Amino acid sequence: MLELRPNCECCDTDLHADSTDARICTFECTFCATCSEEILHNICPNCGGELLQRPRRPLTKLQSSPASTKRVYNPELQKKFRQN
Repeated sequence: MLELRPNCECCDTDLHADSTDARICTFECTFCATCSEEILHNICPNCGGELLQRPRRPLTKLQSSPASTKRVYNPELQKKFRQN
């Protein structure tokens, strides 16, 4: 089951479980649409995989299978990719 991480690893923007702006790779690295498209060019900086829109869990299932609350944030990503 997907963790549905609560934020963008690049800019720390909140990404709610039902967000259409969340992008993930196969390892569930999570980014917002803006960082994914404009900074990372839809390539995960951690594994090199493609970033795709994250599926949304139905609200009725979020009660029994809630989204993760663990935030992953690496502010160095923005600096690294903005230089290129």
